[in-house]
Amino acid sequence: MSRIAFFCIPAHGHTNPTLEVVKELIHLGHEVRYYSYECMRKKIESTGAEYISCDDYDFEQKLTPADGKRIAEDMSFAIEVLVNSTLAMDDALLEQIKQWNPDCIVADSMALWGKLIAKKLNIPFVSSTTTFAFNKDSAKVMQGSLKDLVKILIQMRKAKKHIKRLQENGYDIKNVIEIIQNDNDTNTIVYTSPEFQPYSDTFSDKYVFVGPSIRPTNTVFEKTREKLVYISMGTVNNDMTIFYKNCIDAFKDSNYQVVLSVGSQVDIKHLEEYVTKLEGTAQFHVLTWVDQIAVLEKADAFLTHCGMNSVSEAMYFKVPLVMYPQTNEQKGVAFRINELGAGIYLISDSVLDIQTAVKELLQRVEYKRQANIISESFSKCGGSKAAAEKILDICS
Repeated sequence: MSRIAFFCIPAHGHTNPTLEVVKELIHLGHEVRYYSYECMRKKIESTGAEYISCDDYDFEQKLTPADGKRIAEDMSFAIEVLVNSTLAMDDALLEQIKQWNPDCIVADSMALWGKLIAKKLNIPFVSSTTTFAFNKDSAKVMQGSLKDLVKILIQMRKAKKHIKRLQENGYDIKNVIEIIQNDNDTNTIVYTSPEFQPYSDTFSDKYVFVGPSIRPTNTVFEKTREKLVYISMGTVNNDMTIFYKNCIDAFKDSNYQVVLSVGSQVDIKHLEEYVTKLEGTAQFHVLTWVDQIAVLEKADAFLTHCGMNSVSEAMYFKVPLVMYPQTNEQKGVAFRINELGAGIYLISDSVLDIQTAVKELLQRVEYKRQANIISESFSKCGGSKAAAEKILDICS
């Protein structure tokens, strides 16, 4: 029996893909401790893993929604948060992990503290990458304007002072690139297929592309119209009342069934009242949360922010996308979907543009056809079993 420690950031899109892997490891008789946060506790404990709280040590839990948006846009601030969290956990968790002596540490690519603790204690390490694996080649899909490039270079210079703080506390890390880039010497699990991963052939054999780890669902969502349009902008940057109202106006006279998952940052009662006052023909469901897997099983189109987790789930269920990315990472995912022909960009959040984009997506069969091809590439991967095998290989 092996002892395996998991570390992750407090984000559903980074936690969800690991859960089926944890279940598989426990099913095989191994012991798993999962270091995470209260908002993820129920999910983690449902796998059978031992949940260890990091709430008292982690700075990410103290961030506001505005801070969450800033992390996505400001590399220097993101690294400051990661370094603060790492140093806070250093005193609290290092001795505990040393005493438990795991055979392997698996850490999300953004959970810097997991990687650095493994290096400090000389414990075998596996990176869990729920986005695209990132190197100088795959970075091409996220290239922005010259202005964006200058901005990133300035942010990298600012981040150097935070790297120095790590070095002063005994962590062997040389520069910012070590934090943001996957290197070919690190054993890495990537939750997508080699066909979907940009430039997958530039990564070493230490990488295993296992496909998305899709949880089963016991929820059944009832489809009541011929076409079901699902709209969600994720769980972080979703304070978008005007956008949601424009979606409602765009589809009010259609025959669609429209599901809007709007999160907790907007006044849902206001949106519900807005729908009630309409005299249109569409059927609307305005909810703070939905079982996304259950909805995507039935959906015909998905208007999305292009978070990697959401896109992977949509492609798994062969649902083409209307893409409205909000961050550089999401723009990279959208770029790849556009490159492979499984979605269409939303030009703006105007009523007409929303209406036109969804109508085109539903009418042109090639978008659905390309989504099917991506889904087939996922089905050829090993899934959670392949991820578990990789981890156990490193343990031994």
